[in-house]
Amino acid sequence: MGPLTGIRVIELPNIGPLQFAGMALADLGAEVLRLDRATDVERGSAIFPASPFASLDRNRRSAGIDLKHPEAAETVLRLCESADVLLEGFRPGVAERLGVGPDAVAARNPRVIYGRMTGWGQDGPLASEPGHDINYIALAGVLAHIGPAGGPPVPPINLIGDFGGGGLLLAFGVLAAIIERATSGVGQVVDAAMVDGSAMLMSTFVGMNALGFWSDARGTNMLDGGAHFYGVYETSDAGWISIAAYEPKFYAEFTRLMGPLGLELDPATQMDQQRWPEWKEALATIFRSRTRDAWVEFFAGHEVCFAPVLTMTEARQHPHNLARRTFVEVEGAPQPAPAPRFSRTPGGIERTPVPPGQDTRTILGEWGIPPDELERLLAARVIV
Repeated sequence: MGPLTGIRVIELPNIGPLQFAGMALADLGAEVLRLDRATDVERGSAIFPASPFASLDRNRRSAGIDLKHPEAAETVLRLCESADVLLEGFRPGVAERLGVGPDAVAARNPRVIYGRMTGWGQDGPLASEPGHDINYIALAGVLAHIGPAGGPPVPPINLIGDFGGGGLLLAFGVLAAIIERATSGVGQVVDAAMVDGSAMLMSTFVGMNALGFWSDARGTNMLDGGAHFYGVYETSDAGWISIAAYEPKFYAEFTRLMGPLGLELDPATQMDQQRWPEWKEALATIFRSRTRDAWVEFFAGHEVCFAPVLTMTEARQHPHNLARRTFVEVEGAPQPAPAPRFSRTPGGIERTPVPPGQDTRTILGEWGIPPDELERLLAARVIV
């Protein structure tokens, strides 16, 4: 029973960031009704088959619906009568054309929080253009700053646009709107755009860049791999380690440890950027002299801000992650545990992903559609 127990959410069919927002809310106790496309129900699966390994779809039940059917809009609006939140991730204007836009929902239930997930936003010159995570973080000024000096920008998988600056931003906005509704009594539209969220994540660096403290030259700055004391280094067994000895006390300890290994560093010259490339090269040579596990042992007990670079498989077995149960196993499938954690009302994984449309009769009945009406809608193929 998580902190969102009692909150009802309708998740219209979509992928990626909208799914992530639905998962985040459901993990914390919200009852999320996933309305899947009729075509996905007929195929027996959405893009990824339902299984415990498809953790992005966990904790929700599914009903199938043909949103292009003339009666579909009325069915969705009827469900909205008992909903707190509706999430949609269509291009701008599509929900309105389907008859389930914000005005139609508000007319049926003014308390509904209407969460909209797009890449470019609901307005602006690019609003109607297609795109994906990499495009949004490119335009937001994020992608240009990720990667090595002299090399190309490196896509950080789809963590920044889709999930951090997208799905999590939408969930955050929805929760803020729910809090505000407690005072006003009415819902509102939450316009969550991945380009906006990605730019928001860059807040610190935008300010530093404008003041001249952060260069546009990729891989030359303090936190992007340019500094010798903040970055990753390869080890003799083709592993990698991470060093983040940024603060003076950590850097002083780091220099003390490096001295006997052949590199004399002076804490007073830590920020001499002209020498960073030279020191990085020297450290790279030192770190290639031992295995990753040997360096774990070497730095143990020393406060230098160190960690081995682990794969997903390795991370699941690390003692710290095991102790905190950062990863859990559900029906044989490993997956990250719900986060954050709550002292009184913890979230949890109550359901593994279900095939599209598996719960159509059951859940729509629970949401107020009478049995005879359910059968009529099924016969008309409004719902499937």
